[in-house]
Amino acid sequence: MIPVGLSTAAVWPQPAAAAFEAAADLGYDGVEVMVWADPTSQDVGALRRLAHRAGVPVLAVHAPCLLISQRVWSPDPAERLRRSVRAARELGARTVVVHPPFLWQRRYAEGFADLVAELEDTGDVAIAVENMFPVRRPLGRGRSVQVTAFRPSIDPTDVGHRNYTLDLSHASAAHVDAMELAKRMGPGLAHVHLADGTGLPKDEHLIPGRGNQPCAELCRSLRRSGFSGQVVLEVNTRKARTTAERRDLLAESLRFARLHL
Repeated sequence: MIPVGLSTAAVWPQPAAAAFEAAADLGYDGVEVMVWADPTSQDVGALRRLAHRAGVPVLAVHAPCLLISQRVWSPDPAERLRRSVRAARELGARTVVVHPPFLWQRRYAEGFADLVAELEDTGDVAIAVENMFPVRRPLGRGRSVQVTAFRPSIDPTDVGHRNYTLDLSHASAAHVDAMELAKRMGPGLAHVHLADGTGLPKDEHLIPGRGNQPCAELCRSLRRSGFSGQVVLEVNTRKARTTAERRDLLAESLRFARLHL
């Protein structure tokens, strides 16, 4: 059975501990830890204790590569990736999710593919590079232009890595056919961020089934293909007014994944 995990980002603005509690209560197979400003997400010992207490494993570690986490662990993005791999090993996680380098990270970008390959060669953790999306730069008078913030592009298959993360919300924002992207990733598709989108030029991370992305089709394709990776619900519940309302959204997301996987 394909393991279905819950991202700690799915309970934001609640801390990581809330994700472990929700995953245990709702029947998720594990948790993906988004390493960011939440101090617990940066503390391997604290995460190990949370996993033990909740009885759910850490399936994956998401390296700190958001704009808000550029100084978490280290100002050096290469060191942040190395720390993420070490954390994954200590926590027993099999996957590290990482974004392509930002445009301004020239030195990191030049050595990124080699660094990813080197870190994978020295252990049993897959470093799954994630597809991203462009942003719109305003030009004035209601006009804008679409630009990429990533080097060399938003599509990691342009470089070629051993392992990939497919994020359907990012594909939606980029107006990329997620099924075609999955085909390009081929056997390198190791990890899926399951969430929906409507094609708006922003990262929506809707509950799967509430947008127009091929969430169900992709899940069924993974089942038929013998997919051996993980599916993680990285959905946006920040508008939930209560813990119970957030739990309902996370339960709906899990039901969708189980049904189609």
